[in-house]
Amino acid sequence: MPVSAPQERGDAARNRELLLDAARRLIAERGADAISMDDIAAEAGVGKGTLFRRFGSRAGLMMVLLDEDERASQQAFLFGPPPLGPDAPPLERLLAFGRERLRFAHTHYPLLSEANRDPETRYGAPAAVQRTHVRLLLETAGTTGDLDIQADALLAMLDADYVHHQLTDMGETLESLGEKWESLARKLCGK
Repeated sequence: MPVSAPQERGDAARNRELLLDAARRLIAERGADAISMDDIAAEAGVGKGTLFRRFGSRAGLMMVLLDEDERASQQAFLFGPPPLGPDAPPLERLLAFGRERLRFAHTHYPLLSEANRDPETRYGAPAAVQRTHVRLLLETAGTTGDLDIQADALLAMLDADYVHHQLTDMGETLESLGEKWESLARKLCGK
C-alpha cells in the first residue's frame, strides 16, 4: 500500500493562504523592507506564532512567496520552447536564460533581496538548479576552463541586489544589462 503525504488540515491550509495573501498585499503596498512579521500576522488576522510555525523565518516566508514563480521559470528553461528551452543551441539558451533571469530579478526584487539575506535560502534549491543549468550550458557550448567559476560569474550578474543597484543607481536598463550578460556569455563560450 503506497504511503501518501499527510493531508493538510483545513484551518492550516486557510491560514497559509491568508498569510501568503497578506504578505503579497503588504509587499505590493509598502515593499518587503517596510513590513514586519507582526504586520503580516495582523493583516492576516492570525497570531505571530502561527506565522513563524508555518514558515520558520522571514526568509522562509519570502521563499514560499517566490516558489510558484521560480517553478514556472524552471519549467520554462528546462522543458519549454526555444530559445529558453532544450530545443535551442546551448549559447542561444544561455543568452535567453540571462535575459529572462534579469527580468525575474527585477520583477521579484523585494522578495529575492529579502530571501537572499539568509544563506540557506540564497544558496538553496532554486539557486542550485540555476547554477547547474548555466554550468551545463557552458559545457555543451564548448567552454573551456573552470566551468564552476564561470557559472558563478555569470550568475553574479543576475543577483537581485546587483540588478537593482545597476537599474536604480547606475543608469542601466534591463536591455543594457542583457547586452552585458550576452557579451560575457559569448566571451566565455569563445563566440
